Amino acid sequence: MGKIIVIEGLDGSGKQTQSEKLFKRLKDEGKNIMKIAYPRYDNPSSSLVKMYLSGEFGKNANDVSAYISSTFFAVDRYASYKQDYEEFYKNGGIVLLDRYVTANMVHQSSKIDDIHEKEKFLTWLSDFEYGIFGIPKPDKVFFLNIPPKVSQELIKERDNKFSHEKQKDIHEKDENYLQHAYDNACYLIKKYNRCEINCTLNGKLRTIDDIHEEIYKKAQDVL
Repeated sequence: MGKIIVIEGLDGSGKQTQSEKLFKRLKDEGKNIMKIAYPRYDNPSSSLVKMYLSGEFGKNANDVSAYISSTFFAVDRYASYKQDYEEFYKNGGIVLLDRYVTANMVHQSSKIDDIHEKEKFLTWLSDFEYGIFGIPKPDKVFFLNIPPKVSQELIKERDNKFSHEKQKDIHEKDENYLQHAYDNACYLIKKYNRCEINCTLNGKLRTIDDIHEEIYKKAQDVL
Protein backbone atom coordinates (compact mmCIF):
# COMPACT_ATOMS: atom_id res chain seq x y z
CA MET A 1 0.00 0.00 0.00
CA GLY A 2 0.97 3.60 -0.48
CA LYS A 3 0.68 6.60 1.79
CA ILE A 4 -2.09 9.13 2.36
CA ILE A 5 -1.03 12.63 3.43
CA VAL A 6 -3.73 15.20 4.19
CA ILE A 7 -3.45 18.97 4.45
CA GLU A 8 -6.45 20.26 6.38
CA GLY A 9 -7.59 23.67 7.58
CA LEU A 10 -10.37 26.23 7.44
CA ASP A 11 -11.10 28.24 4.30
CA GLY A 12 -8.30 30.68 3.61
CA SER A 13 -5.70 28.79 5.64
CA GLY A 14 -3.52 28.04 2.62
CA LYS A 15 -4.34 24.38 1.96
CA GLN A 16 -4.22 24.71 -1.83
CA THR A 17 -0.96 26.67 -1.80
CA GLN A 18 0.78 24.33 0.64
CA SER A 19 -0.42 21.13 -0.99
CA GLU A 20 0.76 22.38 -4.39
CA LYS A 21 4.20 23.31 -3.02
CA LEU A 22 4.63 19.97 -1.25
CA PHE A 23 3.44 18.06 -4.31
CA LYS A 24 5.87 19.84 -6.63
CA ARG A 25 8.82 19.38 -4.29
CA LEU A 26 8.20 15.67 -3.76
CA LYS A 27 7.54 15.16 -7.47
CA ASP A 28 10.84 16.89 -8.28
CA GLU A 29 12.55 14.51 -5.84
CA GLY A 30 11.25 11.60 -7.88
CA LYS A 31 8.50 10.48 -5.54
CA ASN A 32 5.57 8.58 -7.06
CA ILE A 33 2.90 11.06 -5.98
CA MET A 34 -0.44 12.48 -7.03
CA LYS A 35 -2.54 15.32 -5.60
CA ILE A 36 -6.32 15.64 -5.23
CA ALA A 37 -8.39 18.50 -3.81
CA TYR A 38 -11.82 17.94 -2.26
CA PRO A 39 -14.60 18.53 -3.00
CA ARG A 40 -14.07 17.77 -6.70
CA TYR A 41 -16.33 20.54 -7.95
CA ASP A 42 -15.82 19.59 -11.61
CA ASN A 43 -17.11 16.05 -11.02
CA PRO A 44 -20.80 14.99 -10.92
CA SER A 45 -20.15 13.24 -7.59
CA SER A 46 -19.98 16.66 -5.90
CA SER A 47 -23.45 17.73 -7.06
CA LEU A 48 -25.06 17.38 -3.62
CA VAL A 49 -22.10 19.15 -2.03
CA LYS A 50 -22.67 22.15 -4.30
CA MET A 51 -26.40 22.14 -3.60
CA TYR A 52 -25.72 22.05 0.15
CA LEU A 53 -23.09 24.80 0.10
CA SER A 54 -25.20 27.04 -2.12
CA GLY A 55 -28.06 26.86 0.40
CA GLU A 56 -30.54 24.68 -1.47
CA PHE A 57 -31.16 22.51 1.61
CA GLY A 58 -31.06 25.36 4.11
CA LYS A 59 -29.62 28.85 4.16
CA ASN A 60 -27.45 28.08 7.20
CA ALA A 61 -25.07 25.16 7.71
CA ASN A 62 -26.88 24.14 10.90
CA ASP A 63 -30.14 23.72 8.97
CA VAL A 64 -28.77 20.40 7.70
CA SER A 65 -27.90 17.54 10.06
CA ALA A 66 -24.21 16.69 10.42
CA TYR A 67 -25.06 13.12 9.45
CA ILE A 68 -26.88 14.12 6.28
CA SER A 69 -24.40 16.71 5.02
CA SER A 70 -21.48 14.36 5.75
CA THR A 71 -22.85 11.86 3.26
CA PHE A 72 -22.64 14.41 0.43
CA PHE A 73 -18.90 14.88 0.91
CA ALA A 74 -18.31 11.18 1.60
CA VAL A 75 -19.85 10.12 -1.71
CA ASP A 76 -17.50 12.44 -3.60
CA ARG A 77 -14.49 10.95 -1.80
CA TYR A 78 -15.61 7.38 -2.49
CA ALA A 79 -16.09 8.20 -6.18
CA SER A 80 -12.64 9.79 -6.24
CA TYR A 81 -11.06 6.72 -4.64
CA LYS A 82 -12.56 4.46 -7.30
CA GLN A 83 -11.96 6.85 -10.19
CA ASP A 84 -8.68 8.54 -9.33
CA TYR A 85 -6.31 6.66 -7.09
CA GLU A 86 -7.29 3.19 -5.82
CA GLU A 87 -4.88 1.32 -8.09
CA PHE A 88 -2.18 4.00 -7.71
CA TYR A 89 -2.43 3.80 -3.90
CA LYS A 90 -2.47 0.00 -3.77
CA ASN A 91 0.66 -0.04 -5.94
CA GLY A 92 2.56 2.06 -3.41
CA GLY A 93 1.90 5.61 -4.58
CA ILE A 94 1.75 8.65 -2.32
CA VAL A 95 -1.60 10.45 -2.41
CA LEU A 96 -1.54 14.06 -1.22
CA LEU A 97 -5.01 15.33 -0.35
CA ASP A 98 -6.27 18.88 0.10
CA ARG A 99 -9.06 18.02 2.62
CA TYR A 100 -10.36 14.54 3.35
CA VAL A 101 -12.59 12.75 5.89
CA THR A 102 -10.95 15.13 8.36
CA ALA A 103 -12.92 18.01 6.78
CA ASN A 104 -16.20 16.31 7.70
CA MET A 105 -14.83 15.86 11.21
CA VAL A 106 -13.96 19.54 11.50
CA HIS A 107 -16.99 21.08 9.85
CA GLN A 108 -19.86 18.70 10.48
CA SER A 109 -19.10 17.69 14.06
CA SER A 110 -18.85 21.41 14.89
CA LYS A 111 -22.66 21.44 14.56
CA ILE A 112 -22.91 19.18 17.63
CA ASP A 113 -22.33 20.85 21.02
CA ASP A 114 -22.99 17.92 23.34
CA ILE A 115 -19.65 16.11 23.74
CA HIS A 116 -21.25 12.66 24.02
CA GLU A 117 -23.21 13.22 20.80
CA LYS A 118 -20.12 14.66 19.09
CA GLU A 119 -18.09 11.56 19.97
CA LYS A 120 -20.95 9.35 18.79
CA PHE A 121 -20.97 11.19 15.46
CA LEU A 122 -17.17 10.93 15.04
CA THR A 123 -17.33 7.18 15.63
CA TRP A 124 -20.16 6.87 13.10
CA LEU A 125 -18.30 8.98 10.54
CA SER A 126 -15.09 6.95 10.77
CA ASP A 127 -17.03 3.71 10.34
CA PHE A 128 -19.05 5.20 7.47
CA GLU A 129 -16.15 6.50 5.38
CA TYR A 130 -13.27 4.19 6.33
CA GLY A 131 -15.40 1.13 7.06
CA ILE A 132 -18.48 1.02 4.83
CA PHE A 133 -17.04 3.00 1.91
CA GLY A 134 -13.61 1.47 2.47
CA ILE A 135 -11.47 4.47 1.62
CA PRO A 136 -7.98 4.40 3.19
CA LYS A 137 -7.13 6.00 6.50
CA PRO A 138 -4.54 8.79 6.32
CA ASP A 139 -0.95 8.21 7.43
CA LYS A 140 -0.36 11.88 8.24
CA VAL A 141 -2.78 14.78 8.76
CA PHE A 142 -1.51 18.36 8.86
CA PHE A 143 -3.83 21.04 10.21
CA LEU A 144 -3.02 24.60 9.16
CA ASN A 145 -4.01 26.62 12.20
CA ILE A 146 -4.99 30.15 11.34
CA PRO A 147 -7.40 32.30 13.41
CA PRO A 148 -10.85 32.66 11.80
CA LYS A 149 -10.63 36.45 11.68
CA VAL A 150 -7.42 36.21 9.68
CA SER A 151 -8.75 33.56 7.31
CA GLN A 152 -11.91 35.62 6.75
CA GLU A 153 -9.79 38.55 5.62
CA LEU A 154 -7.85 36.31 3.26
CA ILE A 155 -10.95 34.97 1.49
CA LYS A 156 -12.93 38.23 1.49
CA GLU A 157 -12.23 39.00 -2.18
CA ARG A 158 -11.80 35.40 -3.33
CA ASP A 159 -14.33 33.93 -5.77
CA ASN A 160 -16.45 31.00 -4.63
CA LYS A 161 -14.62 27.85 -5.74
CA PHE A 162 -17.59 26.16 -7.39
CA SER A 163 -19.68 29.09 -8.65
CA HIS A 164 -16.67 31.35 -9.42
CA GLU A 165 -18.65 34.31 -8.10
CA LYS A 166 -18.09 36.64 -5.15
CA GLN A 167 -21.03 35.24 -3.18
CA LYS A 168 -19.82 33.08 -0.29
CA ASP A 169 -21.13 29.60 0.46
CA ILE A 170 -23.12 28.86 3.64
CA HIS A 171 -19.94 27.97 5.54
CA GLU A 172 -17.85 30.95 4.46
CA LYS A 173 -20.49 33.63 5.05
CA ASP A 174 -21.29 32.60 8.64
CA GLU A 175 -18.67 33.95 11.05
CA ASN A 176 -20.29 32.23 14.02
CA TYR A 177 -20.19 28.89 12.21
CA LEU A 178 -16.53 29.39 11.25
CA GLN A 179 -15.63 30.15 14.88
CA HIS A 180 -17.40 26.95 15.97
CA ALA A 181 -15.55 24.99 13.27
CA TYR A 182 -12.22 26.46 14.39
CA ASP A 183 -12.86 25.65 18.06
CA ASN A 184 -13.89 22.15 17.06
CA ALA A 185 -10.76 21.75 14.94
CA CYS A 186 -8.60 22.63 17.95
CA TYR A 187 -10.44 19.94 19.94
CA LEU A 188 -9.83 17.39 17.18
CA ILE A 189 -6.12 18.25 16.94
CA LYS A 190 -5.72 17.11 20.53
CA LYS A 191 -8.09 14.14 20.25
CA TYR A 192 -6.37 12.64 17.20
CA ASN A 193 -2.88 14.06 17.79
CA ARG A 194 -2.88 15.85 14.43
CA CYS A 195 0.26 17.57 13.20
CA GLU A 196 -0.59 21.20 13.93
CA ILE A 197 1.07 23.90 11.83
CA ASN A 198 0.66 27.34 13.37
CA CYS A 199 0.47 29.76 10.45
CA THR A 200 0.86 32.90 12.56
CA LEU A 201 3.72 33.98 14.80
CA ASN A 202 3.35 36.85 17.26
CA GLY A 203 0.09 37.81 15.60
CA LYS A 204 1.53 37.94 12.08
CA LEU A 205 1.23 35.49 9.20
CA ARG A 206 4.31 33.38 8.59
CA THR A 207 5.65 33.29 5.04
CA ILE A 208 4.42 30.63 2.64
CA ASP A 209 7.95 29.21 2.32
CA ASP A 210 8.45 29.09 6.08
CA ILE A 211 5.22 27.12 6.56
CA HIS A 212 6.15 24.84 3.66
CA GLU A 213 9.52 23.98 5.16
CA GLU A 214 7.89 22.92 8.42
CA ILE A 215 5.38 20.73 6.59
CA TYR A 216 8.09 19.19 4.41
CA LYS A 217 10.28 18.28 7.38
CA LYS A 218 7.40 16.84 9.38
CA ALA A 219 6.22 14.75 6.42
CA GLN A 220 9.48 12.84 6.25
CA ASP A 221 8.42 10.27 8.85
CA VAL A 222 5.87 8.79 6.43
CA LEU A 223 7.77 9.22 3.17
